[in-house]
Amino acid sequence: MTPAHADFLQDLRQTMPAARIFTDPLSKLAYGTDASFYRLRPQIVARVESEGEVAELLRLARRHHVAVTFRAAGTSLSGQAVSDSVLAVLGDGFNHGEVLDGGARIRLSPGMIGAHANAMLMPFGRKIGPDPASINTAKIGGIAANNSSGMCCGTRDNSYHTMQAIRLLLLDGAVLDTADPASVAAFRESHAGLLDGLAQLSRQLTGDPQLAERVRRKYRLKNTTGYGINALLDFTDPLEMLSHLMIGSEGTLGFISEITFNTVVEHPHKVSALVLFEDLERCCRAVSALSAARGACGVSAVELIDSRSIRAVQGKPGLPDFLYQPVGPGSTCLLIELRAGDEARLGENSAAIERLLADYQPQVSSGFSRDARECETYWALRKGLFPAVGAARPVGTTVVIEDVAFPIPQLADGVAKLTALFDKHGYDEALLFGHALDGNLHFVFAPGFESPAEVDRYEAFMQDVSDLVAGEYDGSLKAEHGTGRNVAPFVRQEWGDAAWNIMRRIKALFDPEGLLNPGVIITDNDRLHLENLKPMPAADDLVDRCTECGFCEPACPSHGLTLSPRQRIVAWRRIRHLERDGGGAAELAALKSGYRYRAVDTCAATGMCATRCPVGINTGLLMKKLQGPSRRPALAGFAARHMGWMTAAARTGLRLAHLAGARRLNEWTRRQPGERKVIPLIPASLPRAAAPLPRLSGDGEPVALFVSCVNRALAEGEGGESVAVHTMSLLRRAGFAPVYPPGHDGLCCGQPFASANAANALASSQASLNQALLRASADGRHPVYLDNSPCAARVKQAQAEGLLDQRLQLFDAAGFLAEKVLPRLSIVRRLPQLALHIPCSATAMGAAGNLKQLAASCCNELTVPDIACCGFAGDKGFTVPELNAHSLRRLRPALSDACRHGVSMSRTCQIGLTEHGGIPYASIEALLDFCTNPSGPP
Repeated sequence: MTPAHADFLQDLRQTMPAARIFTDPLSKLAYGTDASFYRLRPQIVARVESEGEVAELLRLARRHHVAVTFRAAGTSLSGQAVSDSVLAVLGDGFNHGEVLDGGARIRLSPGMIGAHANAMLMPFGRKIGPDPASINTAKIGGIAANNSSGMCCGTRDNSYHTMQAIRLLLLDGAVLDTADPASVAAFRESHAGLLDGLAQLSRQLTGDPQLAERVRRKYRLKNTTGYGINALLDFTDPLEMLSHLMIGSEGTLGFISEITFNTVVEHPHKVSALVLFEDLERCCRAVSALSAARGACGVSAVELIDSRSIRAVQGKPGLPDFLYQPVGPGSTCLLIELRAGDEARLGENSAAIERLLADYQPQVSSGFSRDARECETYWALRKGLFPAVGAARPVGTTVVIEDVAFPIPQLADGVAKLTALFDKHGYDEALLFGHALDGNLHFVFAPGFESPAEVDRYEAFMQDVSDLVAGEYDGSLKAEHGTGRNVAPFVRQEWGDAAWNIMRRIKALFDPEGLLNPGVIITDNDRLHLENLKPMPAADDLVDRCTECGFCEPACPSHGLTLSPRQRIVAWRRIRHLERDGGGAAELAALKSGYRYRAVDTCAATGMCATRCPVGINTGLLMKKLQGPSRRPALAGFAARHMGWMTAAARTGLRLAHLAGARRLNEWTRRQPGERKVIPLIPASLPRAAAPLPRLSGDGEPVALFVSCVNRALAEGEGGESVAVHTMSLLRRAGFAPVYPPGHDGLCCGQPFASANAANALASSQASLNQALLRASADGRHPVYLDNSPCAARVKQAQAEGLLDQRLQLFDAAGFLAEKVLPRLSIVRRLPQLALHIPCSATAMGAAGNLKQLAASCCNELTVPDIACCGFAGDKGFTVPELNAHSLRRLRPALSDACRHGVSMSRTCQIGLTEHGGIPYASIEALLDFCTNPSGPP
């Protein structure tokens, strides 16, 4: 650490909690990675939670002359969110939003995920304009700071054009809130020099008619290369120029503390079609026609997919038959989406576009489909192009996604010449696709940077791309991904000296000392894009395909507590590299010392990261592998053979705990994060011991009822009854006759043994369960009801792996209740409000839709907080309780004061949800029984 950074750190520790300042090697390595192919290790990482903390951090940066880089989600692709100085990461304090004017506007803090903002707007039929592919992960600060766009928003609905107000902090400590007249008046007085400097630049630009017209023309395309100097032409008020220059400035001019967007309509009715052309030129002429019809016919998106991309996804099921046929080098496909406010208008628009396309003689078309599942398959084709390269690339290479824009009349030439550059430089794996309505093309390829020759190849390729796009066609070298480090050396080539010098003066006006994200957008280093290239060494076959995009992070319960899946992989790659290399002993020891707790112990290992990962990586599998085999295999085997005794012992323990007082025990067993205790945490909301399973009686359609060991031990509610009481009531009233598997008291799905890596105990428990379920279901002739979501997921997975008989008809609770029980019953009472938690196991099984349907039928208003995994994770809620607490930290604020009830379908999840949500969470069986039983609860 430099002396200046050491002094900065000493002062920072006086103003921020030490728990949010990181200087250890593991943290610096983990946070030194974003989604780009660059890596810089910060000297200091600070998690900032308020505007005041940002202001203090900037004050110290000026005082000690150290550079600062801000990061929201770290999904940036061009290296604009990495730093070798101070990295300020946005914390939960910046995760706020407020819907205004009935959804016409929305005020957002920079730490809110874009998709969460859209969820707030959904009831109003609105959305924010920007729609990047990363919207489920990317945060508002990054979306605005990069002027991100996407498939549908074009240039009309990006952050620049939909921003209504902005609140920002400048390096000198000034705060400007353009929604506050007093703030505006004060800023005009205090920063008259800055505003006058912008006015002078505006006069300079307007005084050069040729350059001014070129700027206007280039911004009719998507363009995020350099600063948005169109602001100097679009506005006469220097304050408006300033606020719009902040959009797309990538943290180099100041900090965006809050932004208010004018929202756009989210049309509920839409159709999609795939249209194949034999000839690229004809396809691109069709794109021009579609662009002209964009407003009149509701053309919301047109994605171009080149011949290489078509061949790359031809193995995917569910596509139109014509896409499985051989395609020629000129073949090009368009994926078209139309939207409208009503079905009638949508039908008219579809017919009009069909007639328009016919004029360009497509080879074949799927026709416009209204079927949501079919349309989803079409769009999965487009979204599958990145993994097509990412999953198949050689170990050690990275994935680069570039985006450029050509004037639409030159789009066909641009596609052909870019393809020729792939061939010239030997990037045979490269695929090309993009947002055709805007002339915006993405290309994905997998360079390796392990040798100087490979770096030289990449350098030559990038220079040729710049010569083609910027030189030959005057297009955009960065259409929507931001300039970053990757294109900073080419800004001058794209814009020319006059515009380049205006941009340099803008930087000097805002940041004369060059402390805000230096090197990004403006640089004098012509080789910046070739420095600090990220190594991607082999680590383990389970994770080697990881591109470090960060899409996994919102689904991870430990993200922000210890490490995210991306950070676990980053650190393990480095550890394995150091082990093989034999050097860096001190660094290796430092990384390993913190890795066990921060990576392995606090990983929920539920696989939710895989549901968000473009290439399907389950980091939890690696963590389980590193956990090693069970340390007590004999004890695990005993438990598997005597599960009846184990559940009886658990019930006895629960009774004793309640005799002693659960709250008293909770106080005694609490611990600090990372602290080890022999006795696990006793939750204050500890369930009571379950009563014995109810007796079987009655006639009806047979169904095998497997009551999990956790539900045999833990009671439903405070009365001590078994959840099986409610399950029985539902099944009998729906005309079913439940049958327990023989020896049901001693059965287990095997999940506890799978979590402990006790392979023999797992195999034993699953073999016993298989035989019992076969007997109870008459060799698979009758369905099997599995009452606890994690257990159901484990049993279904075992069957998929061939460990359980394929004849068994396995149903999770939500699936059986939604498909076979609820249609036979009537809802007789509803709760006014209800909170639903969808367990990660339900998501993995595809049961979320059924669970949500059941919950919605039982209430007038349903709230589903966006918590992908609660972090209880079997027994981790007891042994690593900080994981559960961290994952559910946003649960209570997400619930209205009027919400008094919650529901889920995992008994252990319900413990943590009740503990941290402040309301009781019931099983879906208990809720549905209450809402359908005419005589009231049993």
